[in-house]
Amino acid sequence: MDSSQPWLELAPDYERARAKEDSLDRLVEWPAQRTVLGDVTGRSVLDVGCGNGGKVAELVRDGATDSVGVDISGNFPSAQLPGLELLQGDLSELESVPGLAGRTFDRILFLQSFGYAKDPVRTLQAARAMLADHGFILLTRTQPIRYALERAEKNGTSLGEEYFSTAQFSYATGWNDEITLSKRPYTISDLINGFSAAGLYIESATEPQLSEDARLRYPHKQAWMAKYLGILIFKLRPHRNQ
Repeated sequence: MDSSQPWLELAPDYERARAKEDSLDRLVEWPAQRTVLGDVTGRSVLDVGCGNGGKVAELVRDGATDSVGVDISGNFPSAQLPGLELLQGDLSELESVPGLAGRTFDRILFLQSFGYAKDPVRTLQAARAMLADHGFILLTRTQPIRYALERAEKNGTSLGEEYFSTAQFSYATGWNDEITLSKRPYTISDLINGFSAAGLYIESATEPQLSEDARLRYPHKQAWMAKYLGILIFKLRPHRNQ
């Protein structure tokens, strides 16, 4: 099953959810991602699975240049910033996206999009080939324990059983209950081994949490984070001897 196809319908719902004042993307994920990226002045950025392009547009406004956003939905604003190009394309066929051939980037982002890749190692290899010298990939994924816990609660099984299960699972998103996503389960070791197979190593990893102020302002979000943990952020660099 192609897990990317529901995104064609789901993209607008995700953008509306992300824009809410109490969205975890606004409170936790994007601030942490932005910290890992550091100063982007004069840097070129490729945002793979960029949604409506809002994040890469913010980076361009902060000084990034010659940057590109790619998303399968093509749900982009009509007006685009100078120094930013938004392209409709499939991240599973990254090397074939028109407009990317022969280009390199200082920063390549997979912000919760990597799980939609049909062949994760192939997609990472294609991204690695587009990295400029001294560039890095910033990749985020949902904590796999979250999905394991949700399945254990649903199936009446144990956390360990579900964490190590290899059976595909489906779930209705909180963005639109009428759309079901199907995904392959994964473990932390699956992620690490996939990075290694693509010729990448982890320079750093982060598990961001709510600030103390946000915990007090949004206790319902803190309760969710305390149970489901949040996301993993990886800063990946290529092995130069491969």
